[in-house]
Formats: sequence, structure tokens, C-alpha cells
Amino acid sequence: MNKTELIAAIAADTSLSKVDASRALEALLENVSQALARGESVHLTSFGAFSVSSRAERSGRNPATGQTLVIKAHKAPKFTAGKALKSRVNAVG
Repeated sequence: MNKTELIAAIAADTSLSKVDASRALEALLENVSQALARGESVHLTSFGAFSVSSRAERSGRNPATGQTLVIKAHKAPKFTAGKALKSRVNAVG
């Protein structure tokens, strides 16, 4: 499912127009992004949690040349699925 299909599904399920569903989805994504940028986590009960993890500086290798290089420390977004989501994905049938 891509973003356009998701917007159409939200519109159908909520009787919102596609424009309103698109605005709602954009607002959700923007607010989650802003919270993560501030270093906060976002918990959606029964769905999962978005958080930020810190990655330490490490050495790596360029696969094309074999040259050793340093990968700088950085922060990365992380998603942990909730119990209900895991159960639904793993449901038989």
C-alpha cells in the first residue's frame, strides 16, 4: 500500500474527503517527525512506538574499493511494534 492508497482507505473508513484524509495523515506524520526531532518518543497504544536511537561512531569498509572509513555517530528513527500489531500480523488465516 502506498500513500495514495492509504489516504483513499482512510477516507473510505471515516467518511472524510480524500483532501481531509490527506491533511490528517500529513498532520500525523509531521507531528511524529517533530517529536522525534526533539528527541521524544511517540507511543500509539496497540500499534507501536516511534523513538530515536543513537548510533556510535564506527569503522566501516567501502565495498567497491575495500578502503576503511569512519562512519560518524548519528541518530536514527526506530519503530517498535506493539503487542496487538504483532498479533495481527502473525494471525493465522
